[in-house]
Amino acid sequence: MRTWILLAGLSALFIAVGGVVGGTGGIVAFLLIAVAFNLAMYWFSDRIALKMSRARPLEPGEAPELVADVEELSGRAGIPVPRLFVMPSEQPNAFATGRSPKHAAVAVTEGLLALMPREQVRGVIAHELAHVRNRDVLVTTIAAMIGAAISAIANFLQFQWLFGGGDDDESPLGFVGTIAAIIIAPIAAMLLQLAVSRQREYLADQTAAELLGEGRPLVDALGTLARGVEARPMAVNPATASLYIANPLGNRGGRGMAALFSTHPPIPVRIERLRAFDAKRGIHY
Repeated sequence: MRTWILLAGLSALFIAVGGVVGGTGGIVAFLLIAVAFNLAMYWFSDRIALKMSRARPLEPGEAPELVADVEELSGRAGIPVPRLFVMPSEQPNAFATGRSPKHAAVAVTEGLLALMPREQVRGVIAHELAHVRNRDVLVTTIAAMIGAAISAIANFLQFQWLFGGGDDDESPLGFVGTIAAIIIAPIAAMLLQLAVSRQREYLADQTAAELLGEGRPLVDALGTLARGVEARPMAVNPATASLYIANPLGNRGGRGMAALFSTHPPIPVRIERLRAFDAKRGIHY
């Protein structure tokens, strides 16, 4: 319920930006766009996410160990085996997408398969399958796409304002409204998207530990991912970075202001929570 409330907040923000752009007519137009946008994301979110990441389907016979682990862990999770894709990047990373377990897809980078030991890859896969089982890949993708739309509108308004392409007096909120749409709206969208992302990441970590029997493989994988994203940059749209298991844009600074405005929970905190979760179950490492 909290996730859908946050998603509604993102849609409301999208509509409010429409009011700044075009007054009452803009509110109505952006309301209709928001409804159509969410319906489109429901049906096509997986295709969009995979296309934006330049992912290709896994070829028959390619990465047999990955296929075997996905099939095994999907059975443990009680979900259909998702479609598998590979992204052309040296950075170790992965994400899941799809509107339901029956329509799910998991994409991994070439770097993840090449650089991480099998047990750690299993930890990453368990995390992504946990997203699928928990049915939260859809809302995360929708949140990312609405955030991207708000950022694009803000960039358009900034360009228009800087080069004198529009008259601020035409907006019901004038100059102040335009500045708010340019500066505040993207920040608010990011914070709402952050709230959606963080609670789903913590839950997926915990579910993954249950699927694996213990959180150690995921704990080790998170440490490798943290080093990998800093050493090997990956070009992605910042608004879609929250889809990945580790922030592809970098995850420096486990705490403080950098962590506050990150789309992901800090990896050190995720590791601490996983260790604490296992300790409660009598598992220590």
